[in-house]
Amino acid sequence: MTFSIRWKIFASFILLTAAMGGALYAYLVPTLERHLLTDLSDHLFSQAGIAAVAVSNETGELSHYAPRLAAEIGRQSKARVTIIAPDGRVAGDSQVSPDKLIDLENHKDRPEVIQALQTGQGSAIRYSTTLRSEMLYVAAPVNLHNTGIGTIRLALPLNSVDQLKMKLHVTLGLAILFAALIALALSSILSQLVYRPMRQISQLAGEIGAGQLSRRIQIRRDDEFGGLARVMNDMADRLQEQIHSLASERNRLDAILRCMGEGVMVTDNEGVMTLVNPAFCTLFEVQENISGRPLIEISRHPGLNDSFRSCLQKKSEHIQEITIEASSEKNVITYWVPLLDGDNVTGMVAVFHDITELKRLEKIRKDFVANVSHELRTPVTVIKGYSETLLGGVLTEDPERSQQFLSIILNHSERLAALISDLLSLSEMESGNFSLKLGPVDLGATIRHAAELLELKSVEKGVALKLGEIPAGTGILADQRRIEQVFFNLLDNGIKYTPAGGEVSINVASSDNNVTVTISDTGPGIPLPSLPRIFERFYRVDAARSREQGGTGLGLAIVKHIVQLHGGSISVDSPPGQGAIFRVILKKP
Repeated sequence: MTFSIRWKIFASFILLTAAMGGALYAYLVPTLERHLLTDLSDHLFSQAGIAAVAVSNETGELSHYAPRLAAEIGRQSKARVTIIAPDGRVAGDSQVSPDKLIDLENHKDRPEVIQALQTGQGSAIRYSTTLRSEMLYVAAPVNLHNTGIGTIRLALPLNSVDQLKMKLHVTLGLAILFAALIALALSSILSQLVYRPMRQISQLAGEIGAGQLSRRIQIRRDDEFGGLARVMNDMADRLQEQIHSLASERNRLDAILRCMGEGVMVTDNEGVMTLVNPAFCTLFEVQENISGRPLIEISRHPGLNDSFRSCLQKKSEHIQEITIEASSEKNVITYWVPLLDGDNVTGMVAVFHDITELKRLEKIRKDFVANVSHELRTPVTVIKGYSETLLGGVLTEDPERSQQFLSIILNHSERLAALISDLLSLSEMESGNFSLKLGPVDLGATIRHAAELLELKSVEKGVALKLGEIPAGTGILADQRRIEQVFFNLLDNGIKYTPAGGEVSINVASSDNNVTVTISDTGPGIPLPSLPRIFERFYRVDAARSREQGGTGLGLAIVKHIVQLHGGSISVDSPPGQGAIFRVILKKP
């Protein structure tokens, strides 16, 4: 069982009051009893002195006046009076008749008598066989004429003293009890006065512990409790400021972690995750509420666990590139940093940087360099070879053959010039400084003009070019030359890869905000693995066949850039064995 501080203070006041009352009672009772006996003895001594004077003034035979005088003095003093002769014989007693005095014992050996004769005063307390009671005896010497020095003795029974003692005990006990009740009432008030500020301080501490940092104690006193209240208020102010600062810092850190493109993970020294950011969850395709789970449950990639253990053992930074398998293969660089507390590792921070796109771009760059090198090397090699042959004498020796060689050189020069032109156009579009000459464009007229330019080629190859119905008044805001280039390249590709007897068709659909142009052919189509890469620079489904057709491998890449610069989109679909279908979506003005 526990008691509040108020009851502890009240109990301490009760114990203190009880202890002080008991000590006071234990001290006062014997002291007052001693004073009572002393006062009674002094009173009897004074009466004994007066009685001694009265006896010493008497003349005559002691046995004649002693009984009378003892009885008279006894009536006046309300005490037993005994007149003792010098030889110890009782000459008179206020409570014994004269005819029975002879039966009394000799009092010469009584201690009070002996003491009185020796010092002038004597006293004793003892049991009286005559009165059968505890008695207080006092004695004083008396000068008896013609007889010598006798003794006069006064005695009082102590039963009256006992009654006085009892009254004294009751009076003193009631006084102490009354004082104790007053003390208890005062202690209750004082304990309440002491407990109230302590309770307020305790309540404030509890509310602060519960997070209610806005509570304060009203200070109305200048004592220690007032000082403690001020300290508590100041502490609450500082805690509120620190918690607000920590909350702001936590929110800022949370915002930073959420905005980071790199995945961040924090674990303890056992590999249990304590914090992850959304980028980590996206990278590993897990839910955000994975805190508290071991790393091994999130990814069973051995490289992750090896990196964790290596960093834990070496207590230093660790960098490793790994490949993780999720819905798709991802290349990730991991940066591991240990959290140190002295020499002990308390946790680990890991940053995961997804370099899949960088790897892809790097591969595209390498392919681009290889493709450019190959595309440039072929015509340059041909031009160089035939030029050397002509310079070797064929130009003068065989004019007809020389004409053939010059034609080949011209064709490859034009191919080289077209390649360089396409590269420059593509570079200009990707530089960010390319500007379109926008204006109202009649989409139907533009498509028809592109088809007219390729009509002869389609006829020569035996490919039918079918132009569907174009809604009247279909117009867009575009660069006339560039948008015509888009449809020219798409139609040219369709004719180029469609065998004789096939067809290339163009259809236009208009909606409230967009215009969709669909160009489809009946050629061999595009294999499914090649569809995602068909718009890459120099990418060819069939490289040998594409070079035979005279393409540079940049046409579709240029088409995609032009469409995107106009705020549109382009996509391709190729059902197996049904040719290719290109869809160009352009925004209406």
